[in-house]
Amino acid sequence: MQTTFVQLLLQHAAERPQATAMREKEYGVWQALSWADLLASVQHIAAGLHQAGLMRGEHMVVVGANRPRLYATMLAVQALGAIPIPLYQDAAAAECVFPINNAEVRFAFAEDQEQVDKLLEVRDQCPQLTHIYFDDPRGLRKYDVLGLASLDELIAAGKVFAELHTEFFKTEVEIAKPTDVAAMFFTSGTTGNPKGVVHTHHSLLSAAQSGAKFDKLSSAEDVLAYLPPAWVGQNIFSYTQWLACGYVVNCPESTSTVTIDLKEIGPTYYFAPPRVFEGLLTSVMIRMEDAGALKRKMFHYFMAKAKKVGPALMDGKSVGMVDRLIYGLGNWLVYGPLRNNLGMSRVRVAYTAGEAIGPDLFTFYRSIGINLKQLYGSTETAVFVCQQPDNQAWADTVGVPSIGVEIKVQDNGEILVKSPGLFKGYYKNQAATDEVLTDGGWYHTSDAGFLDAHGHLKIIDRVKDVGRIKGGAFDGAMFAPKYVENKLKFFPHIKEVVAYGDGREKVCVMINIDMEAVGNWAERRNLPYAGYTDLAQKPEVYELIKECVEKVNADLSADTLLAGSQVSRFLVLHKELDADDGELTRTNKVRRGFIAEKYQALVDGLYEGKTEQFIETVVKFEDGRTGSVSATLKLVDATIYAPVKAAA
Repeated sequence: MQTTFVQLLLQHAAERPQATAMREKEYGVWQALSWADLLASVQHIAAGLHQAGLMRGEHMVVVGANRPRLYATMLAVQALGAIPIPLYQDAAAAECVFPINNAEVRFAFAEDQEQVDKLLEVRDQCPQLTHIYFDDPRGLRKYDVLGLASLDELIAAGKVFAELHTEFFKTEVEIAKPTDVAAMFFTSGTTGNPKGVVHTHHSLLSAAQSGAKFDKLSSAEDVLAYLPPAWVGQNIFSYTQWLACGYVVNCPESTSTVTIDLKEIGPTYYFAPPRVFEGLLTSVMIRMEDAGALKRKMFHYFMAKAKKVGPALMDGKSVGMVDRLIYGLGNWLVYGPLRNNLGMSRVRVAYTAGEAIGPDLFTFYRSIGINLKQLYGSTETAVFVCQQPDNQAWADTVGVPSIGVEIKVQDNGEILVKSPGLFKGYYKNQAATDEVLTDGGWYHTSDAGFLDAHGHLKIIDRVKDVGRIKGGAFDGAMFAPKYVENKLKFFPHIKEVVAYGDGREKVCVMINIDMEAVGNWAERRNLPYAGYTDLAQKPEVYELIKECVEKVNADLSADTLLAGSQVSRFLVLHKELDADDGELTRTNKVRRGFIAEKYQALVDGLYEGKTEQFIETVVKFEDGRTGSVSATLKLVDATIYAPVKAAA
C-alpha cells in the first residue's frame, strides 16, 4: 500500500469525520471517539512533541495497555517522522533498559503510575531518557521529577502551537514516504538481547491490506484490542489493519474485564492465541460439569452432533437433511447461546496463531459455528505469511500463502518467505540481518515444515530445535520438542510443557498443570489442596497427567517420523513457569535452554532414573519482592508404544 499511517488517518477523517474510530470503556461506560476527534488529538500531541524537541528519525517508547491516547501518541510520533517503539506493559524495569539504550530513546509515553515508576527506575541506566509523558494522573500528583509531565499538559501546549501554525501538521505528514521507517518492535530475546525489527509504512500496511483482502474485511468490522500493543500481532490487527480498513477498535476497561467486554462488544473480527481459546473452552466445560443432569445430557448430545456436522457445514460441504435439522435445533438450544456466552455471536472471522492449536479445540469452535482459522507469520514478516481460506481450515496446517507472499522449502526443511511485508532489517545489527535476509529477498524463518498436496503449509518445529534421539530403541529417530509440547498442551489439564531429548536416548518432559481446570477437577472429587504446589504433587493429579502423556505416546507411535519422540518420563513442576522469572518470553514462549540450566537437577533426575528430586526455586512477586518455593517432586515413567509400522 503506497501510503502512510497518518495519511490514512487524514483520509478517514475527511471522508467520514463523525464515524466512530475507537471506543474506550471507562468506569463501566463505553465512550466513542470519532475520526475527527482522533485527528484533532493526534495533531495536538504531534505539535506538543515537536515543541518538546522530538526529531524526525528519532525513536519514542510507548508503554501501556490499549488506550485511544496511546494509539493517538503513536500516530503523532509517526506524523513527525519519528518512530514509535511499543514495549510490553508487564515487562520488568530491567527489561526496558536495552531497548531504550539501543534505540537512544529520549522520549517516552507511559500509561500510568506503574509504567512511570518503571521508567524512572531505569533512568540512571538510561541518562538520555529526558522526557516522560503520562496519561493517567492517578497516584502521580506529588511526583516532582524533572522531565516528567502529563499528556494533558503536552496536548494543551500543542493546541496553542497548532492554532498558531495551521499548516504545520499537514506539511509534516506530506514529507513522509511509504518507504520511511514506521515502527520498531523488539523480539522476545529468547537467547541473548532482543533485536529491534524495523518496519516501514509500506511493509506493515502492505501485509495488513493483503490480510484484509484475503478475509474481505471492511469498515463495518468491530475489533477488541486486548493483547499487548508491543506484540506485532496486536499492532497489525488493532492498529495497522484498523487504519487500512477504517473499522472500529474497542479498548476494554482492564485485563480483568476482557471477558465481560468481549460479550458486550461482540466483535466481528477476532484474534487470540490458542491459550485464550483454551481458557474460554475450559471455563465452558467447568460450568457444564456443574450444571444439572438434563442440561449436561442435552449439551453432550448436541455437541456430539456438532462435531460430526458443524465443520462440514462451515466448509460448505453437503450435509443430509436430518443432520441439518438436528444441527439447526442444536443451534437454537445450545450453539447459539454458547456463542453468545463466549462473546462470539457476531464473529465472522476468528484467527489464532503463535502456537499450534489442538485438533479437538479447533474442531469445537468450528463445530458451533465460529469461523476459527489459523495463520502463520512472525514479527519480521508483519504477521501474514499463510492464511486459511474459509472453506479450507484444517487443524494440522496453517493455510496457503497470503496474497503477494511466496514460499519455498529448503532441503533441510527450513521455510523461506518473500513478501512485501518483510522487515527492513534488525536495528544496529547488520550481522543478524544478513543471517536471515538473502540477496534474493528471501527471509529465512528458522521454522521447519513442508507444503502438502493441497498447497497448505504444515509446521513441524524450529529448524534448530529439531534433533535426533541418540541410543536406545529409537536411536536416530527425529525429535521435535515443540511438536511434543503442543500435543500435550492440547489437553485442558496441561498449561505448559518443556520437552528434552535431542542427543539423548529418550524423551523427558516437565509439565505445568492448568490450575483452574485441575482445581475444578479436584474439587468435584473432594480432593483437598492448599495451592498450586500441593495440588501439582497429588498422586491423583499425576495419574491424570500420566493418562494424557500416554495418549500422546499412543498417537505418536502411529507417526512414522516421530514415533521416537514418545515421552519416557515426566514430572509436574512445583510452580508455574513465569516470564517474570525468566522462564517464558513476554509472548509466553518457553525458554527451553534457560529452563534446562535453572532446573538442571530435575533434568538430571529424569534421565538418571530417580523417582524423587528435591528442588527449591527463587520466585519474583508482582511488587518486586522475591521468595522461594520448594518441594520434593515425583519423577514418573510413562508407557512407550511400539511404532505401528513395526508392529504390523
